[in-house]
Amino acid sequence: MKNITSVENFQEMINAPTIAMFTSGWCPDCHFIKPALPEIEAAHPDYQFVSIDRDELMDLAVEYDVMGIPSFVAFKEGQEIGRFVSKDRKTKEEINAFIDAL
Repeated sequence: MKNITSVENFQEMINAPTIAMFTSGWCPDCHFIKPALPEIEAAHPDYQFVSIDRDELMDLAVEYDVMGIPSFVAFKEGQEIGRFVSKDRKTKEEINAFIDAL
């Protein structure tokens, strides 16, 4: 999973099919799902996966109305095509189901 470090970098990345994970270093639910991310990525080779630290890139979180983390937003050709956003802990199965339904 590639770490996004700027809004410009993010805008470039989302032209390709992308799953963006909004996260933060202090988030226990983000740490909970982190070990499953390689399996989730491997199960969905048609998407690139990127990580966005919500606290470092708050402008992106506000633009996409993401306050609960971890949250997953899917993009294709620069446009949002789906989101899995809530304040609740997410499981590998829930994330896979979200991506499969895109």
